[in-house]
Formats: sequence, structure tokens, C-alpha cells
Amino acid sequence: MKFQSQQTLIKIAKIINSEYIGPDDFPVLGMNEIHVVEKGDIVFVDHPKYYDKALESKATIILINKKVECPKGKALLISEDPFRDFNKLTLHFNPFQSSNISISKTALIGENTVIQPNVFIGNNVKIGANCLIHSNVSIYDGCIIGNNVTIHAGTVLGADAFYYKNRPEGYDKLISGGIVVLEDNVDIGANCTIDKGVTGNTTIGEGTKIDNLVQIGHDTVIGKKCLIASQVGIAGCVIVEDQVTIWGQVGVRSDVRIGEKAVILGQTGVTKSVKGNAVYAGNPIQEARQLLKETAFLRNQVNSKN
Repeated sequence: MKFQSQQTLIKIAKIINSEYIGPDDFPVLGMNEIHVVEKGDIVFVDHPKYYDKALESKATIILINKKVECPKGKALLISEDPFRDFNKLTLHFNPFQSSNISISKTALIGENTVIQPNVFIGNNVKIGANCLIHSNVSIYDGCIIGNNVTIHAGTVLGADAFYYKNRPEGYDKLISGGIVVLEDNVDIGANCTIDKGVTGNTTIGEGTKIDNLVQIGHDTVIGKKCLIASQVGIAGCVIVEDQVTIWGQVGVRSDVRIGEKAVILGQTGVTKSVKGNAVYAGNPIQEARQLLKETAFLRNQVNSKN
């Protein structure tokens, strides 16, 4: 999430009431999660296991719960609770805006786009030309939809990320400040849910077609010309490269990558990253031809004993 204007280290420190290490005027351009940070971004870290990863990332401002040596060219924000203070910054720079009308006056809708009855379109949504949005679709604030997109009834774009910190008093939610982006020529089936990014975008690439009852988690990027069948569940921070086919009831864990032109057969559990140009099956996932060989071997072993 980029800020509308450049901030300074001292101003950010005052918002969250924290100590800091670095020049008062050190530039702060935005805030992001570790996998998408860029120069000028704030990233938070609250566990020693991940200190080095955060300090060595592209982020130049690290919100951390321990005083450590500050890397050259970077700045630190010292907080007793980085998770809490990251939420404070999200709410400060991207506060929730309630709505009392079905289609926000700040929404931009392109020529020849049809909006069916009972659709909700939030603040600052952008929808391109020649789209068809069926009834009871909900499009949360800030989402961007390209041209020639079809979204079927009951689909929700931009719900919060499923991201919580387990505290003694209960689960604490990480506030979502990102959006959903649908590129041109995307079709979304009925009753799908595509969660917005925590600080960035959840993106569905150009020409991708998604069946009914599909869940896509926060910050996931689906490539171009992919096919995703019904009842697929994809967790957050997944990369699906171009022209991937995912058949029904596949489950994909977080932080994995599916290579270009891979085919994932029905009910597969994608437990690790896989290369492209191959067919996969099983749980845990493996190449389908290997699974068939193993199944045939076991069957032969059983038959030989009978």
C-alpha cells in the first residue's frame, strides 16, 4: 500500500508512539508485507526467527519489537507490538469508509457496462467497459475491474484477508488495506470469494476463467488464461503462473507457486510449489504419471498375494 504523499520517519513514529532509529526526515512511501515490499516501504516483524529476513528485505523501514543494529540505508521503528502498530498505520492511512447507497458516487463505471439489480459497488471502485455484473455481487472499496469482465451472482470481491495473530485473549485480526484487481476478459462464476490483499493486490490475470464456488485468498496472483474449476480453494500469497488449469476441489496451501501450463487434477492437495508443463495429482501432490505407476505397482502386489 503506497501512501498518497511521502511521509517521514518522525511522523510515522508519532502516529504509533514508538521509538525510532534513523534521521527524522527519512522518507517513508508506503507499507507492505514481506513478500511484496519495495524501497521506501515499512515492513513489520515480531519474531526473532524472521528478524534477518525483514532486515535484509527490500523494505527500508523495519517495524520491530527489539533494538537491533540498523542496516545501512535503512531505519527502524521500535515497538512493543509491531502487529498492533502495523494495524494502526493501516487504519490511519486507509480508514474504513461506510456507505449508505448501493453504488458509490465515487465509483467509475465504463461504457456499455451492465449492472444488474442489488449489486453493491463500494467507494473508489473502477470498472471498465463492456462488463456484466449480475445481481447480488458485492465489490468492496478500491477494487479495479478491467474491460469485458463478467461476474456472476453472489460473488464477493474484496473481503478481508483470513489473517490472525493468536493472543491469550483470542485471535487478533490483521487489518486488510489492499484491493482486488481483475484484468481484461476475466469471467468469475457464481458465489466466488476473492479476498483483498493485506497491503497489496489480489490479482486475477487477463483472460482467466473461474467457475462457481471458488475461494481465492489474500495477495494471491493468478496468471493469464488460467482455468479454475468449481470448489477450488486457494490460500493467501500463492502465485499461479499463466495458462494453469486447476480442476475441481483442489486445495492450495499458502506461499506456493504453480508453474506455467501446469495441470492440477481434481481433489489434489497442493502442498508445495510445482513446476510447469506437467500434470499433477494426489495428496501430497506429485506428478500424475508417477502416482499412476505407484498405484499400479501396489495393485499388482496385492493381486500377487491373492
